This record gives sequence, structure tokens and C-alpha cells, in this order.
Amino acid sequence: MTDPTIARIALVDDDDLFRESLSLNLGDEGYEVITFDRGEPALDFFAEGGSVDIVLLDWRMPKLDGIDVLRQMRARGIATPVIFLTVLSDQIYEEAALAGGALDFVEKSRSLSILLKRMRLILDGIKGDATKGSEDADAGGSNASHRLGELELRLDNSRAFWKGKRIDLTLTEFNIVKLMSTRPEEDVSYREIYDLVHGKGFVAGYGPSGYRANVRAFIKRIRQKFRSVDAGFACIENYPGFGYRWGKGENAANQGRDEDGMGEDMLIDGAAAD
Repeated sequence: MTDPTIARIALVDDDDLFRESLSLNLGDEGYEVITFDRGEPALDFFAEGGSVDIVLLDWRMPKLDGIDVLRQMRARGIATPVIFLTVLSDQIYEEAALAGGALDFVEKSRSLSILLKRMRLILDGIKGDATKGSEDADAGGSNASHRLGELELRLDNSRAFWKGKRIDLTLTEFNIVKLMSTRPEEDVSYREIYDLVHGKGFVAGYGPSGYRANVRAFIKRIRQKFRSVDAGFACIENYPGFGYRWGKGENAANQGRDEDGMGEDMLIDGAAAD
């Protein structure tokens, strides 16, 4: 008797070697993988009624690139979660992917464990939404968003808004914001944030506190994204030596400084990022 698969995955990538290697690795982890070497047959698959739990999508492909595949999926009402897997690391590509409706953006150079964690976050969210939807139906109501001051988190599709403007967060960044904002004025440790990203007990960095650089890089990117729509954003506050908190935004002058006195802008952008 075979074990049930964790989820069904569509892998769309024109790199034969990468596609074969990743599909085998995912298969070993318990996933059922359907592969496509181009965007067109993947779209045909969905048009014919095919369904999967997650789409792993390459950006650069012949004829129809990944962002066009995503746009056509959404235009056709196909809401399947999409993670971009690409060698393109510039932030402009990540922003375009998220704006187009992708849930996450992962560089191909990252380890398999990172991709598995991102996939698990999506799958857990799908299951959680289904359970929550059932509970809301039983109660005759709905609670698909979380609001705190100018912040709105839409929990059904993992979208964040600040003062009514969309913030293009990856799923991991969204979950970090959700963690802090659902516990306003409460201090959240570096380790708790790191465990949210990688899972509890993950060994990270150099020395007992090596994971802190990782968390700082995440917080830096999140702050930058909020400040791109509101230069005065200051709700993510430092707790020196411990972590961060979602505050009232009254201590902007102290933001960007950690317990070691190093300004966040002195950190290498993305250094040790998950």
C-alpha cells in the first residue's frame, strides 16, 4: 500500500535537467509532480480541466515566458497558487511576479529545503482557509481579513495593504507581518520569526545567534516595501537584543538599529536571507 501524496504540483520549466532533478526530489518528498517544458502545454492542461495544488513556474521560457503564463492563468480564472522559480534575482522581477498574482518568488540557487518550506506554508494556508471557511459558514459569518490601524491583511489570498495601497510581500514576508501585527505591542523574538520561516529547530548561521542576520534581512526588506508607499512607515519597532514588535510607529528615529548598534542599511541586502 503506497503512502498518500502530500500534494499535486505542476512544474513548468524549459530546462530539462533542472525539471527532471527537481521533480525527482519532490517525488521523494511525497509530492505528485506533473511536468511541462513550456507554458503553452501547461495552460492547455488547465483549460482541459486539470488541477494541481501549486504551480512552480520558471520565468524565462521560449515563446511564452512565465509572467505571461501567470497572467493568462489569472485572466482565465485559474487561482492556483504560483511560486516563481528563477535565476533572476533582481527585485524588479520579484515585484512583477507578486503584482501579477504569484504568492512567492524563489531563486533556483536556493536549497530544496527552502522551497519545501515555502510550499508547506502555502499548503498549510490552503488547509487553514478551508477549515476557517467551514467554521465561518457554520457560524453564518466571514472573517477573511485582519485590520490594525492603516494595515489590512487579506487572509484568503495573503495580500497586504497599507493606507489602502497594496504592499507586494512574498508569502514568507506576509506571514512575518501577520505574526507581529496580530500581537501588537508584544515583543516577538528573533528565534520565533526565524522558526516561522524555516520551522522549529532549524540550525542557522554562525554561532548560537547566527540566525539574527537572517531575520534582520527579512525585516529590512519588509520595511523597505512599506516605505515605498509610505516614507513615514515606522510600525516595525526594534527590541534591542531580543527581536521586534508591531508598534504605533512613534519611534521612527530608532528604526534600523539593532542591539549591536549596526544600522540595517549597513547589512548586506538579503544577507543570509532565508
